[in-house]
Amino acid sequence: MRLADRIAQCRTPFIVEDTKDKRQTRLVGAADFADAISACPVRYCLSDDLVALCCALAYSKGARTLECADLLHVPAERVWIEWCEAPWINELARYGFRTDAGAEKIAGRRGAFVQTSPQGRQGLIKTFWTCGETDLDVLASSMEAYFDFDAADGQDPLAPDGRNRPAISVLDLTKRSADILRCFRFRYERSWDDYYARARVPLEQRNSIARHALGTIAIDIPVLLVFFLLLAARPGLPRRPLILERLNQARIKSGKAPLLEHIEVSSPLLPEYRPSSSLESSGRHRRTPRLHHVRGHLVRRGSQLFWRVPHLRGSTRSGVIRSRTVTWTLEHPVGPRITANPS
Repeated sequence: MRLADRIAQCRTPFIVEDTKDKRQTRLVGAADFADAISACPVRYCLSDDLVALCCALAYSKGARTLECADLLHVPAERVWIEWCEAPWINELARYGFRTDAGAEKIAGRRGAFVQTSPQGRQGLIKTFWTCGETDLDVLASSMEAYFDFDAADGQDPLAPDGRNRPAISVLDLTKRSADILRCFRFRYERSWDDYYARARVPLEQRNSIARHALGTIAIDIPVLLVFFLLLAARPGLPRRPLILERLNQARIKSGKAPLLEHIEVSSPLLPEYRPSSSLESSGRHRRTPRLHHVRGHLVRRGSQLFWRVPHLRGSTRSGVIRSRTVTWTLEHPVGPRITANPS
């Protein structure tokens, strides 16, 4: 069952109990968003190939997706997006993120509920995922992200509710995605914020909890932004609306809850790469480059974006480049190991 349907049918509240005094606290969880997801006017389900493409654009070292913030907007004031975790986990591993061994075999689904201004330039994002088959296995992030694509340098984005609760900013140390620092802030949802404020835990433990909570939502943001960017591109992405009227009539007759209608979105067909023969046709005599791998990367020219898909280039007759990474190790190091990654 799709994640949107599981949330819409979820009725189990998220309650935690203090192991010392047995005090119970209800925190905002997936069940609290059942009505919002059911009433959401636009719901997208991404195909596995589109998930892979979005991850490649978001995490490739050659990509600078978030520098296109001026082209971004959310297509509706309330939008639901979900995808299967397995291809997402595989792509994360491909781009150097740590993943648990065999995680893709037990992976469920992930999703995000986005609420924005009418212009789609400011808003709030909440993420969800599954880890089993019961209501208790449908989880919501304890943190939420708010954004403002029009935020100026040095100016914090404004929270959509106007309440200045403590927020966290994310810094990309590669310096390639400065806009995530400029446009986004992360904070605990109010009930979780109050819960942790009452908890008496050491600062180190509090920071560790915050980093874990941040990891459940921040890693999804680049993928979501790429999807919105692709939606805005012409001719856009292949879409197939799923109308479930007849299926739902049968489900209702059998006593089952109806399923939510949604739009399936897939990846555009990318042309097969063919080596250029321009040098040969022009009569130039230049040594053919060795066979090497060209990273996928995004190129922007004005309002146009070009995705250079990963491919092999060159000829095996000129030799093969086996790695793009060169490592120097000092015989008697006096400091950390020095590693160079030529671009």
